[in-house]
Amino acid sequence: MEERHRYKEVGRHITALIDSAALLPGERLPSLRALSRQLRVSIATVTQAYLELEKTGIVEARPRSGYYVRQALRRLPRPESVPRPQLEPIAGNRSRLIQTVLGAVGSSDLLPLGVTGAAPELLPGKLLAKLMAAECRGAPEAAIGYEQIAGHIELRRQIALYLLGSGIAARPEEIIVTTGAMEALYIAIRALTRPGDTVLIQSPTYYCFLQLLESCGLRAVEIPSHPRTGVHPDDLRQALKRFDIRACLLAPNFNNPDGSLTCEEARAEIMAILEEEEVPLIEDDVYGDVHFGPRRPGTLKARDRRGLVLYCNSFSKTIAPGFRVGYLLPGRFFPKALEIKSTTNVTSATPTQRALAAYLRQGHFERHLRRLRQTMEAQMRTLQLHLGCHFPAGTRVTQPEGGGALWVELPPGVDGVEYFYRARAEGIGVVPGSVFSTQDRFGNYVRLSCNGLWNEDLARGVETLGRIAAEMA
Repeated sequence: MEERHRYKEVGRHITALIDSAALLPGERLPSLRALSRQLRVSIATVTQAYLELEKTGIVEARPRSGYYVRQALRRLPRPESVPRPQLEPIAGNRSRLIQTVLGAVGSSDLLPLGVTGAAPELLPGKLLAKLMAAECRGAPEAAIGYEQIAGHIELRRQIALYLLGSGIAARPEEIIVTTGAMEALYIAIRALTRPGDTVLIQSPTYYCFLQLLESCGLRAVEIPSHPRTGVHPDDLRQALKRFDIRACLLAPNFNNPDGSLTCEEARAEIMAILEEEEVPLIEDDVYGDVHFGPRRPGTLKARDRRGLVLYCNSFSKTIAPGFRVGYLLPGRFFPKALEIKSTTNVTSATPTQRALAAYLRQGHFERHLRRLRQTMEAQMRTLQLHLGCHFPAGTRVTQPEGGGALWVELPPGVDGVEYFYRARAEGIGVVPGSVFSTQDRFGNYVRLSCNGLWNEDLARGVETLGRIAAEMA
């Protein structure tokens, strides 16, 4: 690792010790010299790591004594019992509240705990601006012209090369570039369904998926997602037997909002069930690259042998949300998907595609991802510990190993929608749990996003959120 980033590794090491209760609140951290020897880094690196942890409020310095874990820190338990949905097709019914929640996107007036995705200061904005300028100067006519409907061929080549790391062997000609992942999902849904059809989803699920199904006139059958294990194949099998499911929409890697990661054994069984029943699957993998472990989790698309999986991803969560560049691997449904793309917006924007192609070709993405993952993990762990400092008894929070959000179960009786409005009145964005299901579930849940560098504004915001929760409890 680059020397200037080694202090982050040291900070992660200490945070992991606190997470695992190897270091308890009030206990003294290892001395600078001892940790320097243990981790084989300089004393200056350890000092910088401890100073950063002090800024986040995780540790405190005591004169002539050293650094200590903050006494007030406590680890909140995870949500254990997941409310099971009723197994029945339901039309979307959350559109108005979802629109209110979406009003926070792009707003600078709210503390951004309600919008997922990395903060601008963590993204390669300056480099992308240079690359786009170079593309426009080098080929001005091409930069302002239409691209191919399926997308800029060099970008599709680079995406195909990158997908090999996910176990997906795809040719550039099998990829469609889209305007963000939401267009990829829209095209996939349109290619597989007609109004009145039924789609299987996991619950909770991203509220924009529910809004998409509602706008397409579709009904949803929800099967439970557990924060630790994701979707269980038995629930999938039962739903497919009872209902005429036209398509499934799942996010096996760090599902938004609960951060669940479906295990490899379950993935294999899920694919076997879908192949046996000939039911297509739309796989959303926008958080697969934001993993905190040593390896990227696999994909269902990598197990697809019959072209049944329509794989959706984008660069919005990792490189540039404003570029609106996503992509779709539609499998056997490619001709229909390309037809829908051509009648939706003909083609995606040319300059952003060309700039991203150059960014990937020059090898910047992997280096950027390593730094982004470390920062996002540190932000998530810091937020978890601060929730323990300020939220009342009865609060529970997930401990995902990737993604960009925490799923918070508030004490019984706290209404998440009222909590959302009270937080917004204090200038803080959160998302109420009820928008993540078509059914009356998750009423005392909220989603908090982990998308920036920890600072005093975030610390005050979390303290305020804890106060509101305590008052409502």
